[in-house]
Amino acid sequence: MESYLLKPMAISVLACVAAALISCAAAPVDTAGDRARLLALHEQAMDAHRKGDVELLLQAEAEDFVLASRGEISRPSLEQRRQFLGPYLRGVRFAEYIDVVAPVVHVSADGTAGWVIAQVRARGTEVGGAGRSLQFESAWIELYEKRGGGWRRVGNISNFK
Repeated sequence: MESYLLKPMAISVLACVAAALISCAAAPVDTAGDRARLLALHEQAMDAHRKGDVELLLQAEAEDFVLASRGEISRPSLEQRRQFLGPYLRGVRFAEYIDVVAPVVHVSADGTAGWVIAQVRARGTEVGGAGRSLQFESAWIELYEKRGGGWRRVGNISNFK
């Protein structure tokens, strides 16, 4: 190819690449808004415990959930979490289920991932049977990914005091 044709072609290619890169640039991330949404999801989970509502608790959870608790890592399905958590939540009436400290909320710089660190105190009574009292403190990290424009809880790492 003639060299006098290469220079305009190279400029055209570079211009196309530059235009593509500019059009692909990520929109500004609303980290404050995303932090508020993650905090609202944490409050929804807290409220689900207070109400004994497993469906409210699972509303934001992804199917591909990972759990690290009591020295083990597991990947329970949504249905397995429903079967485990449903009877527990229906079987306890919480007189207190509160944040001990303000939750720590973080959103990644690109706005695609986030986490909430929480510490709660719970006090309640088991429903039915002997009506034993229940009391504990727990801390956990809720892991989130933004999927389809909304936040989905994809993991939890927890421990009990």
